[in-house]
Amino acid sequence: MLVVLAFDLWIVDRGEPREFSPRQASFWVGFYVTLAVLFGVALWVLVGPTSAGQFFAGYLTEYSLSVDNLFVFYIIMSRFAVPKVHQHKVLLVGILMALVMRGGFIAVGAAALSNFSWLFYVFGLFLLYTAVQLVRQHGHDEEEEVKENLVLRWARRALPHTDDYVGSKVIVKVNGRRMVTPLLIVMIAIGTTDLLFALDSIPAIFGLTTDAFIVFTANAFALMGLRQLYFLLGDLLQRLAYLSYGLAFILGFIGVKLIAEALHSSGVSWAPEVPIWLSLSVIGVTMVITTGASLIKARRDAREGKHITTTASAEQG
Repeated sequence: MLVVLAFDLWIVDRGEPREFSPRQASFWVGFYVTLAVLFGVALWVLVGPTSAGQFFAGYLTEYSLSVDNLFVFYIIMSRFAVPKVHQHKVLLVGILMALVMRGGFIAVGAAALSNFSWLFYVFGLFLLYTAVQLVRQHGHDEEEEVKENLVLRWARRALPHTDDYVGSKVIVKVNGRRMVTPLLIVMIAIGTTDLLFALDSIPAIFGLTTDAFIVFTANAFALMGLRQLYFLLGDLLQRLAYLSYGLAFILGFIGVKLIAEALHSSGVSWAPEVPIWLSLSVIGVTMVITTGASLIKARRDAREGKHITTTASAEQG
């Protein structure tokens, strides 16, 4: 994984900084998705279909939830006025920071769940609460949700920084004094904000598998493809009108699954044990329906907007 990321960084950052084209983004999204599929197939061959199914279900869940992160990443980039030629580097470093922090989070979560089985009920209720909040907040201004966290506030206060960007540099020397540039501040913002999003995505994937290795690799593959997805989706992000509903349904389903399986493990006979193939099917079908409905709505809205504009022009004429 480190070799792949180093290769990615070398390919993208060699030469002069440049904008990420949709063609490049499409290639890299396809590359990382293909890697994830090959990894899942290898799990199937070497370990078995159950582990492979858990990985694919976890990967789909994490990738789906990560799409919601992109809205906030877009706002952070706009707020800090990050030049487009440097956005890919900001996202890569920020996501690498998030991956390291998530690794620690996953290790603690796996250890806690193996020692305190009642935490499954807590995780399940938390996911149900998060699902309700997603539905309630649908349509609200995303800007309201982007607040500086404790780490970011500390960084802005404690680290001497320049007012403007200095190319792609994160540390510069000004009048003999080392200072960080806003680029580092944005990287910290991206990394720590993604960790906050992990507060619901990590419990969600633990609802599908308690294997820490599968949890981490599913997170890693989802995050590795997230940066390119940011450039590929672009304005399409604003058109995914029903994304929150789809994510809320997935979180709610996994929350119910967690509670049901915890009851089943406790000896409650009527509580069902949800098979991984059913989880994978529900997650996949939900995202297909959500995306399809969102694109149909966007196309219809665009058509109606064009009709209104044409009618108004005709009346003015």
